[in-house]
Amino acid sequence: MSYLSRRELEDIRPALDKLVYKVLGSSDSSVLSTIESNLHSGFDRRKLIDKLSSFVESKRASRLSDKVEDLLDGLKSSHRSKKRSHEEDGRERDTKKVKTKYEDETRKAPVEEKGKKEGNGSSKAEPEDKGSKDDKMSKNFSSNQIKMMMENAQREIEERKKKLESIKAAKAPPASALAAAAAVSAKITASQDTVVPPPVDLERSRKIAQLQEQIRAKLSGTLAAVLPPVVQDKPKPLILDAEGRTVDGSGQAVEVPKLTPTLKANIRAKKREITKIHQAEKHHQQEESAEAHFFDDRITVKPAVRNKRALRFHEPGKFQQMAERLRMKSQLEKLQNEISQIARKTGISSATKLALIAPKADTHSNEVPQMEWWDSVILTDDLNTRDKSGRISIRESAITNLIEHPTQMRPPNESSRPVYLPVFLTKKERKKLRRQNRREAWKEEQEKIRLGLEPPPEPKLRISNLMRVLGTEAVQDPTKIEAHVREQMAKRQKAHEEANAARKLTDDQRRDKKVRKMKEDTSLGVHVSVYRIKDLHDQQAKKFKVETNAKQLFMTGVCILFRDCCVVVAEGGPKQQKKYKRLMLHRIKWEEDLVKNADGNEVPNSCVLVWEGTAQRRHFGEFKYKSFPMEKSAREFFQKHHVEHYWDLAYSGAVLEASEDT
Repeated sequence: MSYLSRRELEDIRPALDKLVYKVLGSSDSSVLSTIESNLHSGFDRRKLIDKLSSFVESKRASRLSDKVEDLLDGLKSSHRSKKRSHEEDGRERDTKKVKTKYEDETRKAPVEEKGKKEGNGSSKAEPEDKGSKDDKMSKNFSSNQIKMMMENAQREIEERKKKLESIKAAKAPPASALAAAAAVSAKITASQDTVVPPPVDLERSRKIAQLQEQIRAKLSGTLAAVLPPVVQDKPKPLILDAEGRTVDGSGQAVEVPKLTPTLKANIRAKKREITKIHQAEKHHQQEESAEAHFFDDRITVKPAVRNKRALRFHEPGKFQQMAERLRMKSQLEKLQNEISQIARKTGISSATKLALIAPKADTHSNEVPQMEWWDSVILTDDLNTRDKSGRISIRESAITNLIEHPTQMRPPNESSRPVYLPVFLTKKERKKLRRQNRREAWKEEQEKIRLGLEPPPEPKLRISNLMRVLGTEAVQDPTKIEAHVREQMAKRQKAHEEANAARKLTDDQRRDKKVRKMKEDTSLGVHVSVYRIKDLHDQQAKKFKVETNAKQLFMTGVCILFRDCCVVVAEGGPKQQKKYKRLMLHRIKWEEDLVKNADGNEVPNSCVLVWEGTAQRRHFGEFKYKSFPMEKSAREFFQKHHVEHYWDLAYSGAVLEASEDT
């Protein structure tokens, strides 16, 4: 369990906000505060999922907790890598210090050896002055060394100041590492300046100088990217002017946003507006991307997060307007009923309805053209050719006294194969034919037995012919013979039952046979019948019979439910039409139910056959019901299936019947 401080939470807050937006599709302050409190008190995945489930779905809560755990692991690994890099930098500094000390000592050693050699040479000439000369040289060397150390220290301080100023200006990495490297290089140069190395150490000192230059270049170039940025522990100072307003460093006034308490509904509305703006921007980007060469606008991109369903409140006055419209509609219907009753009494309504049903007369039907397309045989050149006087130019040679008879064409419904009438045999002839076939099969079996191809069958034993067939064998052991006879009888009975079961049809075969028997071939023509029923709206039993029988007979069609006229159209073969016609006109007792006519009086229901005939093809699919409130929409439905004349016939009959009743 890891605990994070407030400062660490402030550092990772942008990453958490981005994570919440990525998983949920929108930033939520409550979810963010819950995650921060869990991290501050010690990260616990189960507790975090339980707390987040109150704000979002459990699946998203577990996904979000996994993402937070991954972020926490990444933060820990980054801390470890930074600590390791700092430790390695410290080790490098220590090794550099040790190397510089060792090099100073090695450079001092040749100087001391040179002094010893000079001391040995002088001892041969003047041995008594050895101690005094050594003291003077040690005093001079120590004073020079002190001066050089002071100069190096001052130079180090100046270089450190310059480094700090450059770091502050360009926000470069901390100057400690650079200053340490500069100090090391300064010490090396100082030691090189103070002591003159022998020719043997020149190559070594040159290599050391090159290494120092490389270290300085690496530190100045890469340390800024390696070391973490300096985080300010304290908040920025607040600057106020003479009037007490908040200003920035340049003296301009800064507006501090004030947080005012508001409802969650307002926050959600603001979030919806922001999401709409984002969606509009995305749509604009998609439109721009549509101009690309490989863009396919048929492929829709599913959003990662489902949009929240908000409450939709009705606008004030909406239901008052609906009630007003209903009142006006009821008043209009009442007025129309009154007008229709008055028109029905005067006889105007039936005439107007018939006029609406009647097809429009063609204005050009009475005009007889001077030439038709079939006249091109006797015309000179073209249908537009005329002579000088303006008359039609005719080829006189094409007109004879012979009568031309058109060639007989085969009907489209007639089959090309010859039709043979099957021979019908009487009952006596069928018995004779069966007897002859069985005798032929018996003769063939006897011939096979005679030739030895099949073994002879066992004698057919029964209790009645037991003594006659077996004779003395039956007398010797009658119990055994009787058991053998009964076993043979049971065997024959079993074989007979198995043969019957093998010939018996299965359930699927029986069902297919019934379907084949009910279905008929309608490729050469379809038989159609149209029925008109007064009212079929509230008669559920009758509706069930009409629909179920049509489906059982494998017929197609439709039943139109209209307030004044219900029309049933059935399509099928002749046998199907015969059974369905008997159902509609005889089996269903329509007179048992009383329905209201246009005047509101109760009259017995009825079913009338409007028309029956044949059509070239089926116009409807599976039998179903259709309800229409207006006569125009019902006629448009039939017109859509190219059989509007069915509706015209049925509805005109209903109008005439209603006018006769009144």
